[in-house]
Amino acid sequence: MAAGDLMFTAFNADEDGWTMVATAELAANSRIYFTDNEWNGSNAFNSGEGFHRWDAGNQSIAAGTVVRFSRIDSATQLAASVGQLSRERVDGSSTFNLSQFGDTLYAYAGSSATTPTVFVTALSTAGFRRTEGTLQGTGLTAGINATDLPASIDLAAWSAARSGQTWPQFRQQIASAGNWQVSDGGNFALQAPDLSTFNASPIPEPSAWAAAAAGLVTLQLLARRSAWRQQDNL
Repeated sequence: MAAGDLMFTAFNADEDGWTMVATAELAANSRIYFTDNEWNGSNAFNSGEGFHRWDAGNQSIAAGTVVRFSRIDSATQLAASVGQLSRERVDGSSTFNLSQFGDTLYAYAGSSATTPTVFVTALSTAGFRRTEGTLQGTGLTAGINATDLPASIDLAAWSAARSGQTWPQFRQQIASAGNWQVSDGGNFALQAPDLSTFNASPIPEPSAWAAAAAGLVTLQLLARRSAWRQQDNL
């Protein structure tokens, strides 16, 4: 699992859920942790808010698949549309819901919920401020593989086309707040997210002309080296 292999595509603080797209194939039995506890910028999360664990299941997940994580505030109704979502019990953490007033949500792989080894992505409606959860020390960058959305919103959803881009292009576009539709000042708990698949374009192969030009340059270099050697032998 690497940074950007999963990206958030929706955030709903009223329903207490989110969606994500796999921008690379996820191996069978992948495990991802989520928390909106604040990262201290160095080596630990604080406490008070919730930790969740997603076990993706015993089948690989194709790139482009969108997974919904719903009702994370409910011990009995929380669910993932693929795999299994569950709560992680961590001492001092007990508030399993998202805040409409600004929150930062991290997705990461690790040996436990409190020991991240790879931060996969993050989304913030609080500017990634240190008091609300920073990107410092995560290896993530806003606008590249983490998404910095307007502050204090109820609902946000990726609103651009889901085809016609390569995966690296999709990651950067998803990380750009300008491609999201945001809503505030209402109750969006029943708003269903878009679960349609992303279809990426292949990364273009070098053109035949470019390949031929590269070959010509190589031949020219070889010819020059041969001429230099002949001069050295005179």
